[in-house]
Amino acid sequence: KEIESVSRHLKKEGKKIVFTNGCFDILHKGHIRLLRKAKSLGDILVVGLNTDASVRRLKGKGRPFIKEKDRAEILSSLELVDYVVLFKQDTPYELIKIVKPDILVKGGDYKTEEVVGRDIVERSGGKVYIFPVVKGVSTTEIAKRIKKAG
Repeated sequence: KEIESVSRHLKKEGKKIVFTNGCFDILHKGHIRLLRKAKSLGDILVVGLNTDASVRRLKGKGRPFIKEKDRAEILSSLELVDYVVLFKQDTPYELIKIVKPDILVKGGDYKTEEVVGRDIVERSGGKVYIFPVVKGVSTTEIAKRIKKAG
């Protein structure tokens, strides 16, 4: 719940909070472009990071390739990212309720009305942005290439 008091404090200071989330299993240029775009939309970027258990449920038994603590450390080391918060649910809905971001950024083939947490953000006057997928770059694609090369 530390992020709740941090979020409240930042909002009192007039900071615009941007939220995005994902597994970020093997960091690639699609992730970096999404994070760069997200950061450009506000003052503070909060990244919700799926725990190992939630990645397994979403992506399958062999995932994640990189453990949650390592993924969190990698993301935290990026200048673009201000806060990394792990969540164990399959969606970040509960975390979005706590953070109450001004802007919600999602990558992928989502339609705005399908974005988890959209209702929370729009109810408080915020916006949802969909960032297009970078073609040919995904953790799944990278894993297939590694497997084929090995």
